[in-house]
Amino acid sequence: MVRRARKIKLSGLRRFVTFLLLIIIAAYFYKSVITLENHQITEIDYKDKTISIPRSKEPDSNVSVSPGKLKSSNAILIRLKDGAVLMEKNSGEKIYPASLTKMMTAIIAIENLSDLDEKIELSKSIFEKLYEADASMAGFLPGEQVRAIDLLYGAILPSGAECCIALADHIAGSEHDFVKLMNQKEEAIGMNNTYFENATGLHDENHYTTVVDLAVLLMNALRNDTFRKIFTTFRHSTPPTDMHPDGITFYNTMYERLGEQNIIDGQILGGKTGYTEKAGLCLASLAKVGKQEYILITAGAKGNHNSEQYNITDALAVYNSIGK
Repeated sequence: MVRRARKIKLSGLRRFVTFLLLIIIAAYFYKSVITLENHQITEIDYKDKTISIPRSKEPDSNVSVSPGKLKSSNAILIRLKDGAVLMEKNSGEKIYPASLTKMMTAIIAIENLSDLDEKIELSKSIFEKLYEADASMAGFLPGEQVRAIDLLYGAILPSGAECCIALADHIAGSEHDFVKLMNQKEEAIGMNNTYFENATGLHDENHYTTVVDLAVLLMNALRNDTFRKIFTTFRHSTPPTDMHPDGITFYNTMYERLGEQNIIDGQILGGKTGYTEKAGLCLASLAKVGKQEYILITAGAKGNHNSEQYNITDALAVYNSIGK
C-alpha cells in the first residue's frame, strides 16, 4: 500500500511538472509571436543568400507611399538611428551604381589622406579617357594643382570624374590599384553583392551593386565627419590656382535639381545623384523628417539629365509620406 501510494504521488508530481513545462513553452511561443508581430522582418534576396533586416512598426516609421508607385525600379528607405528598413523595392537586385560609386571613392580617399590641404596635380593623362567617355567633370584642367579637399568636394558635388582619378592616382599610384582598396572596403563593411571596376561609375558590366549595399556604404560613410560635411554641402568655392585665378564654385547636383522643392515636415540634408543610360536616374540622399534622420537609395528611374528628374520626385514622395 505504501509503495502504491508513493507511485501515485510520483505520478501526480510528473503530471504537475509536465503541466508547468507546457505552460512555460506556451508562454515562450506566445512571446515570440508577439515580438515578431511588433518587429516584422524584411527579407532581402541576394544571389547567394537571403538576409533579414528588422522592419520597425513604431509610429514615426509608417510610410504611406506604395513602392509600386515609385518611378525608380529599386529603392530602400532606412532610419539612420537603428538601421531599420522602413520600405524597400527590389533592394537586393543587381543594379549599376553610376556616379553613386563616387561615395566609395570619397570615403576611401578621406581615410587614406593624411593632409586634406595637400596639393595634388591633375596629370594630362587623366583627361583623355574621360573626354572620350563624356564623363561629368568638375572643371579642373590638366596640370592644375588642387587641394585634396577641393578634389573631394569636386567628386561629390558636381560629380567630377577628373577629381576621382586624381585622388586615385595620388593615393594608390593608379586607378586600378585604388579600385582594389574599394573592393577591400566593400567586403569589410558587408556589401555582399557589389564589385567595383573603376573609381568614377562609368558603365562596365562588371561594375555593379544593389541599393541595399549602397545603403550600407552610405551609413558607414556618414559616420565620418568629413564625408558627412561634404555630402551635406550645397555650395563650395575653391581657392585661386594658376589656372583658375578666381577659383571654382561647385554646386551639389541634387540641390540644383531639387530647386525650391523640399519636404513638408523636414529637410533633405544632402545627396549624390547618378546617371548612365544603363543605370537610369539614381539618388542617394539623407533627410531629416521630424526628429529622425533617414537615408533613401533609389536607382533605375527612366529618363536622363534633360527629362523630369524622377529620382528627385521619388525622394520627395517617400520622405513626405513618412509618418502619414
